[in-house]
Amino acid sequence: MALIAGLLASAPAAAQTQATPNSGDTAWMIVASMLVLMMTIPGAALFYGGMVRAKNLLSVLMQCFALTALVSVLWMFYGYSLAFSTEGMHAGVVNLHSFIGGLDRAMLSGLKPGSMFQTVPESVFVMFQMTFAIITPVLIIGAFAERMKFSAMLLFSGLWLTFVYLPMAHMVWGGPGSLLGDMGVIDFAGGTVVHINAGIAGLVACLVIGKRRGWPSTHMPPHNLGYTVVGGSLLWLGWFGFNAGSALAANGSAGMAMLTTQIATAAAAIGWIGVEWLIHRRASVLGIVSGAVAGLVAVTPAAGTVGPGGSLVLGLLAGAVCYFTATRLKHKLGYDDTLDVFGVHAVAGVVGALLTGPLASSRLGGFGNVVSLGGQLWIQAKGVGFTVIWSGLLSWLILKLVDWTIGLRVTDEQEQMGLDLALHEERAYNLS
Repeated sequence: MALIAGLLASAPAAAQTQATPNSGDTAWMIVASMLVLMMTIPGAALFYGGMVRAKNLLSVLMQCFALTALVSVLWMFYGYSLAFSTEGMHAGVVNLHSFIGGLDRAMLSGLKPGSMFQTVPESVFVMFQMTFAIITPVLIIGAFAERMKFSAMLLFSGLWLTFVYLPMAHMVWGGPGSLLGDMGVIDFAGGTVVHINAGIAGLVACLVIGKRRGWPSTHMPPHNLGYTVVGGSLLWLGWFGFNAGSALAANGSAGMAMLTTQIATAAAAIGWIGVEWLIHRRASVLGIVSGAVAGLVAVTPAAGTVGPGGSLVLGLLAGAVCYFTATRLKHKLGYDDTLDVFGVHAVAGVVGALLTGPLASSRLGGFGNVVSLGGQLWIQAKGVGFTVIWSGLLSWLILKLVDWTIGLRVTDEQEQMGLDLALHEERAYNLS
């Protein structure tokens, strides 16, 4: 989606009706939107659901499904407008609209069947971006799984979408005049906007809400790794819509993004189990799936500018690094990131965002327009640093507000019982 800034420059909202529709681009973007939605339901729902204990399976599925509904409605009310309105924006000028869009497109004002965004109907672009807004807060729930109240999860996610995600999307993809876009930060499909943003929020959330009762002394293994493999496979498939769809057209950029996504994901899966094999003399099912997700995350910001060779290096590195952050770092530092949202999404996102700089250079087989290896790396580092501070600080404030108003955590009795029964009065499995 690094292309979005340029597209917005040439096709502001008021002039989108002048664009010429392309049926091939439109068909591809409709499919890409469905693929990205599939990443959340059922992809992330099954991926996360299989890793929690059986008594909490429904709670995770419910959270994913409920956020899909909630974010869809908020996206219509004001989300699309705050993320992509170009009102008051001017290239090279820093003002309020460098951080957040206006409300001129609230309730999707002005959207008609004939409204165009470049070569696709604007309604398709709205839908495609909605699926990104849906999955980002869904990723965060893996960090506090098994211990946050359902009402608190809804309130936190709605506020987080509004005050953290929407400004980040605007600052990176909002077009000329957006803060990070004008800095030259390359983020093709969401390394900063989605993965670092969500991963840092997940770390803050698990620190604020506290550890699960009994962790780490009590063994809490995944209850159904079969679900996790199926969910991870759906994520891999859906990610082609995520990355290749971010070209916003059925063209060579989409094709290259698809290829580099496949290579990086496969390499990261091998990188993770390769380290695992060296240390434990065996490869685990959870490890290979987690490694694949690390590769998907790492290649996301780079998919539009990295070449096949660079994606291979990026994937191998992401898989190896995330093995240590997901299996060793959290135990060493003592934070209970239930499903390794920080260890995989934030860390792989940082690796990918930073390496996007040098790997985009033609000298390393990339296709990006970079001034120099070191110069673009520094720009990427500033973008990463800004995202970490933005997400960390605002996520902490929102969590504290929710805790002060309605409370974040379930009771000890509810946690012991399991959130399926305690919060929803339902069981995932009928044992009779």
